Amino acid sequence: MRVSGLVGTSGETLLDTVQTVDVAGDELGRVVRPADRLRRPAPGPVVPALGRSIPRTVEGYLWSGMTSGGVAKAAWALLFPFSLANVAFWMLPPVHRGRWLGGLCRGLLRIASVLLTMLLVSQVAAAVLDLVAAQCLAPGRACLTWVAPELREGPLRIGIGVALLLALVYALHRISATNWRVRPPGHPGRKGVPMRLRADPEAPGMSATHAVAALACIALLLLGGPFHVPTKIPQLIAWICTLALVLAVLLGGAIGSDTGAIARRSLLTFATLLVIYATVLAAPVDNRLPGVDNTVEGLGGSLLVVTVLFALALIPSALLARPAWRDRPRRLRPWLGGWAAAPVLALAGLLGGGFGAGLAIAVRKLLREENLALPTTYDLVTVLWGGGLGLMALLAIAGYAIAVPLRRRRRGIPPIVELMEHDEQQEQDAARAWARSAWERRHLHHLAVIVALGLCVGAIALLVVRFGFTLQPGWFTTVSAIGVFALGALAAGLLRVVYSAARSPQRSRHLGALADLVSFWPRAAHPGVPPCYALKVVPELAARVKEHLAEPGTRVVLSGLNLGSILTVLTAAQLSAELPPDERDRLGLLTAGSPLQWGYQRAFPAVLPQDSLADLFSSLDGRWRALCRGTDIFGGGVTTWRHQTSNGHLLGEGYLPEGKWGALETTPDDAGVLILGGDHWVPDPLRAPDGRSRWAPGVLKHTEYLADPEWDNAVAMAAGLGRPKTLGEQGSLFGDLPRPR
Repeated sequence: MRVSGLVGTSGETLLDTVQTVDVAGDELGRVVRPADRLRRPAPGPVVPALGRSIPRTVEGYLWSGMTSGGVAKAAWALLFPFSLANVAFWMLPPVHRGRWLGGLCRGLLRIASVLLTMLLVSQVAAAVLDLVAAQCLAPGRACLTWVAPELREGPLRIGIGVALLLALVYALHRISATNWRVRPPGHPGRKGVPMRLRADPEAPGMSATHAVAALACIALLLLGGPFHVPTKIPQLIAWICTLALVLAVLLGGAIGSDTGAIARRSLLTFATLLVIYATVLAAPVDNRLPGVDNTVEGLGGSLLVVTVLFALALIPSALLARPAWRDRPRRLRPWLGGWAAAPVLALAGLLGGGFGAGLAIAVRKLLREENLALPTTYDLVTVLWGGGLGLMALLAIAGYAIAVPLRRRRRGIPPIVELMEHDEQQEQDAARAWARSAWERRHLHHLAVIVALGLCVGAIALLVVRFGFTLQPGWFTTVSAIGVFALGALAAGLLRVVYSAARSPQRSRHLGALADLVSFWPRAAHPGVPPCYALKVVPELAARVKEHLAEPGTRVVLSGLNLGSILTVLTAAQLSAELPPDERDRLGLLTAGSPLQWGYQRAFPAVLPQDSLADLFSSLDGRWRALCRGTDIFGGGVTTWRHQTSNGHLLGEGYLPEGKWGALETTPDDAGVLILGGDHWVPDPLRAPDGRSRWAPGVLKHTEYLADPEWDNAVAMAAGLGRPKTLGEQGSLFGDLPRPR
């Protein structure tokens, strides 16, 4: 049972066949098999094991329809800052002691998520209501001259802009209420199953909270902003009600409690009526809405303060969780000691603020009216992102033009490559790819953290210089011009890509990859994100596996490529806890090019703890196999670590079938494969073609795992039909073999 990975893999590519046919599932989660010329399901190629050919049925599960294709899915890319805030929730360290600190971190993260929604909506409101409605469509202005004069008079232009914003808030609210329907209906399973993703039962309450917050910030902008107290009684009453509503949603967001359907509808109705009332009372001053600047500035400053508080509160929480991984190798410890959620949240805020500013800049460029006024803090945003663009360029040059070649020269040919017995040219090619992939797996997250922290420090410094000392150095103009270009290109380019992807789903590969990564996690901190496809894929995979295991003598191997490997690991963990022993003994797991160890296990230590992974390896009794290439940037070792060579042997540590982990040792076989624990380190490039199986030339890196002859060997071992030979054993790859069941 093969599970696809990133960017909408086709059924033919997944099953390595000419054509496929659907045999189960729905339009979003399809189960396919190879097909003959009459489009009928056909058996798969046999598996060589036990000294004979074992019949095999190959199925594939395709889930790319949940993240790519169509207008709605393409527009999800615009919600990337929201998705980052939601991902940060799942990166929090596990809470064993000091549970109140965990609650504090979650509360601050949810407050930051509400503020992020308000900031983005207020920036869109600033572009629609102030830039276009109040300034561009002002009577007598030579901007959008094709607009009828009747629309330029009175409050009608403001009303049309508010109607567009209400439609935006409604769309965000509908997105947050979208979920995938699981087929067949799954049961929750036994409690205490390790590595199980669960939907947040408070998601409907969060959706209403964010919708009310978005409506409140629109009303606040129309009433003059949070720092301007109206003098007229009607405006003052509406202003007080709006501020009270903002404080209520922030408190509700921090607590995270669901108030019930009637209370949610009442709040949404009251907030909508408040926006309509504020629209009637709105009065532009000198063709500008006076509440734009201080609303955007107040929300941006509040988000900055909450992010700093979250980063500070996360430090003791990470320190309290440190004993759980202090004795582990450095490569298995969480990123930044469990503090990685802080820079991810900061990056979400920076991208949200930058995209809002870039949208306004792009709109002004499209209107061809450079004298239209923008919020004053947008100048600081453009300076910040101009400097950030320079920082990214310097880090890219330092990393890829200096650090990678130095690593390659200092370390030479990796010892593992030498054990695989390539020829001289292949060793050089493999060494270059190995050096880059190893450097990226080890340091790519460091670059992202440096950029995020550098932008945060720059934002604080700019605020101090601009508002503390009222200075504006001469270099502001040059750096701001770079930032204007970068942000405008970001907003315009993203909108263009979304438009192209909506018209032609085949052109949405990059958006699909983005959605695949961030949509993996259920809604927890922010509801305005795409629905979690893992909540549909895992139970449907588990149900399909149970159908096959119900047939006596059938063995099932769950195999996942790249991100699909995470889905298969979660499915295997659920099945190992739910299946009876006789069926569990016929279940195997195969991963290829998996980012589990270097990425997901370190980024999400509370979701994928090492103890749970060791228990899964033990429950499968060694039937968890992993194909690995050192040249694979995205993948790497899964069940072993601390690799070294000695006297032609590969040594390391890894999971043991009897539980926990310990020392391992292996020697290469005739094909150059190094089987250490559950990991199969395969040579790259492949050995010369033998004429009996498919072959792919060159350094393959993250592609063509199915072309490697070791795939079938790993399938047989995951099915319990063989085991790797130990040190000193002779003969074939399979030693003492059990009889087929």
